[in-house]
Amino acid sequence: MSEHIIKATGRSVEGKGASRRLRRAASIPAIIYGGKAAPQPVQLDHEKVWLASQNEWFYSSILTLDVDGKAESVLLRDMQRHPFKQIIMHLDFQRVDENQAIRVAVPLHFLNEDKSPAGKSADVVVTHELNEVEVSCLPKDLPEFLEIDLSALSVGDIVHLSEIKLPKGVEIPELKLGKEHDVAIVIAKHGKEEVEEPAEAPAEVPAAKVAKKDEDKK
Repeated sequence: MSEHIIKATGRSVEGKGASRRLRRAASIPAIIYGGKAAPQPVQLDHEKVWLASQNEWFYSSILTLDVDGKAESVLLRDMQRHPFKQIIMHLDFQRVDENQAIRVAVPLHFLNEDKSPAGKSADVVVTHELNEVEVSCLPKDLPEFLEIDLSALSVGDIVHLSEIKLPKGVEIPELKLGKEHDVAIVIAKHGKEEVEEPAEAPAEVPAAKVAKKDEDKK
Protein backbone atom coordinates (compact mmCIF):
# COMPACT_ATOMS: atom_id res chain seq x y z
CA MET A 1 0.00 0.00 0.00
CA SER A 2 1.18 3.49 -0.86
CA GLU A 3 2.06 5.83 2.00
CA HIS A 4 -0.07 8.50 0.32
CA ILE A 5 -3.61 7.71 1.47
CA ILE A 6 -6.60 9.77 0.36
CA LYS A 7 -10.10 9.11 1.63
CA ALA A 8 -12.98 8.88 -0.82
CA THR A 9 -16.65 7.99 -0.72
CA GLY A 10 -18.61 6.07 -3.32
CA ARG A 11 -21.43 7.91 -5.10
CA SER A 12 -24.43 6.55 -6.93
CA VAL A 13 -25.79 9.71 -8.51
CA GLU A 14 -23.97 10.95 -11.61
CA GLY A 15 -24.46 13.70 -14.17
CA LYS A 16 -23.65 17.41 -14.45
CA GLY A 17 -26.31 18.43 -11.93
CA ALA A 18 -25.03 15.97 -9.32
CA SER A 19 -21.46 17.14 -9.92
CA ARG A 20 -22.44 20.78 -9.44
CA ARG A 21 -24.14 19.92 -6.15
CA LEU A 22 -21.01 18.11 -4.98
CA ARG A 23 -18.81 21.10 -5.78
CA ARG A 24 -21.15 23.45 -3.93
CA ALA A 25 -20.76 21.11 -0.96
CA ALA A 26 -16.93 21.39 -1.20
CA SER A 27 -16.49 17.91 -2.68
CA ILE A 28 -14.83 16.76 -5.89
CA PRO A 29 -16.51 14.29 -8.25
CA ALA A 30 -14.06 11.66 -9.51
CA ILE A 31 -13.92 8.33 -11.30
CA ILE A 32 -11.77 5.24 -10.76
CA TYR A 33 -11.30 3.11 -13.86
CA GLY A 34 -9.11 0.35 -15.29
CA GLY A 35 -8.25 -3.17 -14.24
CA LYS A 36 -10.86 -5.90 -14.17
CA ALA A 37 -13.41 -3.93 -12.14
CA ALA A 38 -16.05 -1.60 -13.53
CA PRO A 39 -15.52 2.18 -13.39
CA GLN A 40 -16.46 3.51 -9.96
CA PRO A 41 -17.72 7.05 -9.35
CA VAL A 42 -16.44 8.53 -6.08
CA GLN A 43 -16.26 11.87 -4.30
CA LEU A 44 -13.43 13.43 -2.31
CA ASP A 45 -13.07 16.28 0.16
CA HIS A 46 -11.91 19.33 -1.81
CA GLU A 47 -9.82 20.95 0.92
CA LYS A 48 -7.81 17.80 1.65
CA VAL A 49 -7.25 17.01 -2.01
CA TRP A 50 -6.32 20.61 -2.77
CA LEU A 51 -3.62 20.47 -0.08
CA ALA A 52 -2.38 17.14 -1.44
CA SER A 53 -2.29 18.58 -4.97
CA GLN A 54 0.30 21.16 -3.87
CA ASN A 55 2.80 18.30 -3.51
CA GLU A 56 4.82 16.82 -6.35
CA TRP A 57 4.05 13.24 -5.29
CA PHE A 58 0.33 13.71 -5.97
CA TYR A 59 1.01 13.63 -9.72
CA SER A 60 3.74 11.00 -10.00
CA SER A 61 3.23 8.47 -7.20
CA ILE A 62 1.03 5.48 -6.55
CA LEU A 63 -1.84 6.73 -4.39
CA THR A 64 -4.05 4.71 -2.10
CA LEU A 65 -7.69 5.71 -2.33
CA ASP A 66 -9.59 4.58 0.75
CA VAL A 67 -13.07 4.19 -0.70
CA ASP A 68 -15.48 3.48 2.14
CA GLY A 69 -12.84 1.37 3.87
CA LYS A 70 -11.64 -0.47 0.75
CA ALA A 71 -8.14 0.39 -0.50
CA GLU A 72 -7.52 1.00 -4.21
CA SER A 73 -4.01 1.55 -5.60
CA VAL A 74 -4.29 4.20 -8.30
CA LEU A 75 -2.47 6.78 -10.39
CA LEU A 76 -3.85 10.25 -11.09
CA ARG A 77 -4.42 10.38 -14.84
CA ASP A 78 -6.38 13.60 -15.30
CA MET A 79 -7.29 16.70 -13.31
CA GLN A 80 -9.77 19.33 -14.46
CA ARG A 81 -9.39 22.73 -12.82
CA HIS A 82 -11.62 25.79 -12.85
CA PRO A 83 -10.33 28.34 -15.43
CA PHE A 84 -9.56 31.01 -12.83
CA LYS A 85 -10.73 29.87 -9.39
CA GLN A 86 -8.72 27.61 -7.09
CA ILE A 87 -11.17 24.78 -7.57
CA ILE A 88 -10.56 21.22 -8.75
CA MET A 89 -13.50 20.26 -10.93
CA HIS A 90 -12.94 16.55 -11.56
CA LEU A 91 -10.34 13.80 -11.14
CA ASP A 92 -9.62 10.60 -13.06
CA PHE A 93 -7.78 7.78 -11.30
CA GLN A 94 -6.49 4.61 -12.97
CA ARG A 95 -6.27 1.37 -11.03
CA VAL A 96 -2.80 -0.12 -10.76
CA ASP A 97 -1.94 -3.81 -11.10
CA GLU A 98 1.18 -4.57 -9.08
CA ASN A 99 2.24 -7.17 -11.68
CA GLN A 100 1.94 -4.92 -14.73
CA ALA A 101 4.41 -2.24 -15.81
CA ILE A 102 3.15 1.33 -15.84
CA ARG A 103 4.27 4.48 -17.61
CA VAL A 104 4.44 7.63 -15.54
CA ALA A 105 5.96 11.10 -16.03
CA VAL A 106 8.41 11.55 -13.15
CA PRO A 107 9.84 14.95 -12.07
CA LEU A 108 13.55 15.69 -12.43
CA HIS A 109 15.42 17.20 -9.47
CA PHE A 110 18.61 19.06 -10.39
CA LEU A 111 21.20 19.03 -7.60
CA ASN A 112 24.32 21.13 -6.90
CA GLU A 113 23.96 23.40 -9.92
CA ASP A 114 25.02 26.43 -7.85
CA LYS A 115 28.20 24.60 -6.76
CA SER A 116 29.25 23.65 -10.30
CA PRO A 117 31.82 25.56 -12.40
CA ALA A 118 29.00 26.58 -14.75
CA GLY A 119 26.75 27.66 -11.90
CA LYS A 120 29.49 29.82 -10.40
CA SER A 121 30.21 31.66 -13.64
CA ALA A 122 28.25 34.87 -14.04
CA ASP A 123 28.38 34.73 -17.85
CA VAL A 124 27.15 31.13 -18.16
CA VAL A 125 23.50 30.29 -18.66
CA VAL A 126 22.28 26.85 -17.54
CA THR A 127 19.01 25.79 -19.12
CA HIS A 128 16.82 22.84 -18.11
CA GLU A 129 15.35 21.48 -21.32
CA LEU A 130 13.14 18.97 -19.48
CA ASN A 131 11.54 19.08 -16.04
CA GLU A 132 10.12 15.56 -16.14
CA VAL A 133 10.64 12.31 -18.01
CA GLU A 134 8.39 9.33 -18.68
CA VAL A 135 9.57 6.06 -17.14
CA SER A 136 8.34 2.50 -17.30
CA CYS A 137 8.46 0.10 -14.34
CA LEU A 138 6.42 -2.05 -12.01
CA PRO A 139 4.39 -0.04 -9.48
CA LYS A 140 6.66 -1.11 -6.61
CA ASP A 141 9.70 0.36 -8.38
CA LEU A 142 8.17 3.74 -9.28
CA PRO A 143 10.38 6.60 -8.02
CA GLU A 144 8.73 9.85 -6.91
CA PHE A 145 11.48 11.77 -8.73
CA LEU A 146 14.86 11.31 -10.40
CA GLU A 147 17.96 13.19 -9.25
CA ILE A 148 20.57 14.66 -11.57
CA ASP A 149 23.85 15.76 -9.97
CA LEU A 150 25.19 18.85 -11.75
CA SER A 151 28.18 19.47 -9.46
CA ALA A 152 30.68 18.85 -12.31
CA LEU A 153 28.77 20.87 -14.94
CA SER A 154 31.05 23.20 -16.92
CA VAL A 155 30.45 25.68 -19.72
CA GLY A 156 29.83 23.82 -22.97
CA ASP A 157 28.53 20.69 -21.24
CA ILE A 158 25.33 18.98 -22.32
CA VAL A 159 23.61 16.39 -20.13
CA HIS A 160 21.59 13.86 -22.12
CA LEU A 161 18.61 11.68 -21.26
CA SER A 162 20.79 8.56 -21.22
CA GLU A 163 22.94 10.01 -18.44
CA ILE A 164 20.16 9.90 -15.85
CA LYS A 165 20.93 7.33 -13.17
CA LEU A 166 17.87 5.10 -12.93
CA PRO A 167 16.85 2.95 -9.96
CA LYS A 168 16.76 -0.82 -10.45
CA GLY A 169 13.78 -1.95 -12.51
CA VAL A 170 13.18 1.50 -14.05
CA GLU A 171 13.74 2.36 -17.71
CA ILE A 172 13.08 5.25 -20.07
CA PRO A 173 11.06 3.97 -23.08
CA GLU A 174 12.08 6.98 -25.21
CA LEU A 175 15.70 5.74 -25.31
CA LYS A 176 14.63 2.54 -27.07
CA LEU A 177 13.50 4.52 -30.11
CA GLY A 178 17.02 5.41 -31.30
CA LYS A 179 19.96 7.73 -30.65
CA GLU A 180 18.05 10.75 -31.95
CA HIS A 181 15.73 10.39 -28.95
CA ASP A 182 18.59 10.79 -26.49
CA VAL A 183 17.74 14.46 -26.10
CA ALA A 184 19.51 17.11 -24.05
CA ILE A 185 18.08 17.76 -20.60
CA VAL A 186 20.62 20.34 -19.37
CA ILE A 187 22.75 22.75 -21.40
CA ALA A 188 25.46 25.10 -20.06
CA LYS A 189 26.59 27.85 -22.44
CA HIS A 190 27.85 31.41 -22.47
CA GLY A 191 25.11 34.02 -22.37
CA LYS A 192 24.57 35.90 -25.61
CA GLU A 193 25.96 39.41 -25.67
CA GLU A 194 23.41 42.05 -26.46
CA VAL A 195 24.03 43.72 -29.80
CA GLU A 196 22.93 47.31 -30.17
CA GLU A 197 20.45 47.83 -32.94
CA PRO A 198 21.83 50.21 -35.63
CA ALA A 199 20.05 53.56 -35.85
CA GLU A 200 17.45 53.58 -38.56
CA ALA A 201 18.51 55.48 -41.66
CA PRO A 202 16.16 58.29 -42.70
CA ALA A 203 13.56 57.07 -45.12
CA GLU A 204 14.42 57.78 -48.73
CA VAL A 205 12.13 60.17 -50.52
CA PRO A 206 10.82 58.66 -53.75
CA ALA A 207 12.35 60.22 -56.88
CA ALA A 208 8.91 61.22 -58.16
CA LYS A 209 8.24 63.38 -55.07
CA VAL A 210 11.66 65.04 -55.37
CA ALA A 211 10.98 65.90 -58.99
CA LYS A 212 7.58 67.35 -58.05
CA LYS A 213 9.14 69.61 -55.38
CA ASP A 214 11.69 70.91 -57.88
CA GLU A 215 8.91 71.61 -60.36
CA ASP A 216 6.96 73.59 -57.73
CA LYS A 217 9.95 75.81 -57.03
CA LYS A 218 10.15 76.89 -60.64
